[in-house]
Formats: sequence, C-alpha cells, structure tokens
Amino acid sequence: MKKIVLLFMCLFGISAFAQIKVLKNETLVEIGKDNSVGLYKKDDRFTINYQDLNTANLNTFRSFSFQNLNKDVSGLYELIANGFIDTPESNIVLELPNDIIELHFEKNYGTPTVQFIQYINKNRKYVGKSQFLNKKQIDKIFGKTSGKSALYEKTAAANNIHHNNMNYQQPVGQASPATPAPNENRKPRK
Repeated sequence: MKKIVLLFMCLFGISAFAQIKVLKNETLVEIGKDNSVGLYKKDDRFTINYQDLNTANLNTFRSFSFQNLNKDVSGLYELIANGFIDTPESNIVLELPNDIIELHFEKNYGTPTVQFIQYINKNRKYVGKSQFLNKKQIDKIFGKTSGKSALYEKTAAANNIHHNNMNYQQPVGQASPATPAPNENRKPRK
C-alpha cells in the first residue's frame, strides 16, 4: 500500500510540474532611451515607455503603442522636430488605437521642450505625463544619434501597407506636419 501511495504522489508531482509551460521570449529592440523615456520596437509595433510624473508614486511607468504604418514613427519625429522650430500655440493631439496623446510644447529656460500627455484608453479622467524633453533627448530617443532609426524605416518598407494608424488633429490655425523627405539615407545633423 505504501508503494502505491508513493507512486501516486510521484505521478501527481510530475503532473503538477507539467502545467508550467515555457513561453517564447518576446524580443524588444531598444531604438533609443534617455532618462525615463524610451522607444522600443517589436515586429512592426513601436512603444514609447515613460515614467509618469502625474502620479504620486514615481515608480509608475506607462506606455503607448502604435504600428509603423505609413511611416508613422518618422512622422511623429518630424512633428516633434517641427514643433521645436515653430512652437505651436496649443497642444497637438494624436489619436492612437488605444490612447489619445497630446504633444505639449513649452520653453524651459529659453529651450524648446516637448512633453507627452497620455489620455489612457481615450479617457480624459486617466492622464499620464512624461518629463519635458529637449531636441537632443528626442534625437536620442528616436535613434537619430545612434543610427538605430534605420530599424523602424525598414519595417515600414517591408509591410507595404497604406493605412494611417495615427490621426493627427492640428490645432486651429496650424499647418499640417511636413512629410519626411524621400531621401531616407541622409545622415542626421549634429
């Protein structure tokens, strides 16, 4: 009888371990990061991860994601870069599949900066805010200084999809964002 109970316990122990499955490790590629804001890529999906300064707990990290359809990553970078040159009078509103993002431009000590404001799940009640970022930090996050910006350009060309994933809503009286130049092999300015 002891042998049967021991055998039963061994079989039960093996079946308990058989319930654990090893999952594939998702490969996230870091395009760029500066302090608490980073841009990451998985397949054709891009995620901006940031430390939420709008909460009392500074260990809160939030993110928003979108696909690089129609070169949206380059378009977002150009939109921010143009905002540094000609500061918009009001926030630029971007509608993503799951969230609403506002680009808030402000001069801090005479330097143009941008802040991501996220309305989580398109609900104005839940708001996340990134730190203010200057042009040098944005270039680093979008991989312009390290050359990793080529990673997101290849993804858009491989997909060959002509749908727009982000809807840009310009403030009244603002010009539409400039389309990136067709020569994508240019070296970034220093």
